[in-house]
Amino acid sequence: MAENSDVPVQKDKLIIFDTTLRDGEQSPGATLNIEEKLEIARQLSRLGVDICEAGFPIASPGDFEAVRRIAEEVGPLTEGRKDGQPMVIAGLARAN
Repeated sequence: MAENSDVPVQKDKLIIFDTTLRDGEQSPGATLNIEEKLEIARQLSRLGVDICEAGFPIASPGDFEAVRRIAEEVGPLTEGRKDGQPMVIAGLARAN
């Protein structure tokens, strides 16, 4: 980031962007139901992960529902987070 930027920079902050719920499920034989995805997302939040890529919602109605529920149920949680901020819930998107 440019030094003359008006955006404050935290030089001592490591941002963790976890893709387990999307990329991890692409491994052969690795499938998770919505409840398993919710539990993993809750644990990632408790661990202090900054951003959780919850899935690829356009891939299927099941993926859409999982991302929606994770955003709704886990997104607001701040319990156990050192910074008091909720984990950011992201969904993979693609543009052609």
